[in-house]
Amino acid sequence: MSTFFLGAALVSIVWGIIAAIKIASFLSERGHKISFVFFRLMIIKYVHDYQVITSSENENGHAGPWFYVYITAMNLALIFAVIGIILK
Repeated sequence: MSTFFLGAALVSIVWGIIAAIKIASFLSERGHKISFVFFRLMIIKYVHDYQVITSSENENGHAGPWFYVYITAMNLALIFAVIGIILK
């Protein structure tokens, strides 16, 4: 059973990485300088910048879809990993 949760955690991490790449691509198109050397350290700043830019562009004030995908994927990865470790 723990293998299922650890596998689900890995799938969530991959989905979060895809969302992070899409966020960096969006910011790069908008003229933001993206440091790929320090990408893992700066991703939180990039996610915040994405949230600020997309919420100001939308008339309803909500962040763009990749913000929610990234946050949800990383939270699910944490939850699945903890459950998988507890069940092991």
